[in-house]
Amino acid sequence: MSRRLRIIVLAVLTAMLVNQVIYTIGRAVGGTFEFTAAGRPAEVFAITVAGFSAVPMLLGLLAVALLAPRFGWVTWAALIVGPVLAIATIFVMTLPADFDTASKVALSLCHLTLAPIIIVAVRALDRGTTLAPAPA
Repeated sequence: MSRRLRIIVLAVLTAMLVNQVIYTIGRAVGGTFEFTAAGRPAEVFAITVAGFSAVPMLLGLLAVALLAPRFGWVTWAALIVGPVLAIATIFVMTLPADFDTASKVALSLCHLTLAPIIIVAVRALDRGTTLAPAPA
């Protein structure tokens, strides 16, 4: 597995793991993760949190890995756009929904945790550093 792919996989797995822990704590303190969508009851499940953590980060980091070697500005854009989108979606998706307080706090924290993970991963892709030692 290439160094860049290892960085991406580790970042995505880290985001999923951290957000699953936050989700579990949110459930443990009474969060129901239920809300209303299109007039009908809906619920955010652990698999949804995993997908919303993994898919955007995977796509974004793959774009950085593929484009940054040719276009240096991509790294700088990703360092700004990635965290801003992670945080902005709190105000677009989480806060407007009719979640209970524990669910809103947990899901907001899930969004916030993505920002530093994105920054570390993009910098690692850019600098040629790795987030974990390569296998011997």
